Amino acid sequence: MQVSILEPKKIVWEGQVREVRLPAQDGEVCVLDFHQPFLIRLRKGVVRTDKQRTPIKDGIAFLRSNNLILFVEI
Repeated sequence: MQVSILEPKKIVWEGQVREVRLPAQDGEVCVLDFHQPFLIRLRKGVVRTDKQRTPIKDGIAFLRSNNLILFVEI
């Protein structure tokens, strides 16, 4: 899946991954290729992919058509 981690003024990271672990409000969420579309609120924690680790303060995750977009505050 294509992942984009975005801050208001810059792109933090973009790339192709097979798995992403998100620090959601209700606990950690694992997202794999072709997951169902969703919109979730993120809490403070670390966004982990098989290629990158990004600590965040909070944000929103949006998945549609195998494209995951994370709007975050770092």
